[in-house]
Amino acid sequence: MKILNEIKFTMPSLSVNESTARAVVSSFLTQADPTVEELADIRTAVSEAVTNSVVHGYRRLKGNIEMTVRLLPEREIYIKIKDRGCGIADVKQAMEPLFTTAPEEERSGLGFSVMESFTDKLLVKSTPGKGTTVIMRKRLGNHGD
Repeated sequence: MKILNEIKFTMPSLSVNESTARAVVSSFLTQADPTVEELADIRTAVSEAVTNSVVHGYRRLKGNIEMTVRLLPEREIYIKIKDRGCGIADVKQAMEPLFTTAPEEERSGLGFSVMESFTDKLLVKSTPGKGTTVIMRKRLGNHGD
């Protein structure tokens, strides 16, 4: 995979860092000249992935969330959000709309569905007790051409 540019960012698993992750991805992606809608989609997907790490991955424990954002050829964006939290026993079930492991917190269980709807590809890898990695890819349109 040829990488045109890349940023790696590590943040504590605090809910306030969801907005920090959105700001970092927005700032970095300005060089790709996304449309406002494309940027909003990506920010929303990143927000959902980081929130999942905070709420479900670490629960009430502390840990780090790693975010990698890459600009690839042909205006493709690659985003990886990784935690070393509790992991997911059944990824397929967790990706079902409305499934949640935190019903007491009034979670809707739509995080993965939102990520899927705002990206072109979504891959979720997880190992119980070791954490979860979410990889999202999105190709930006050629609005400037």
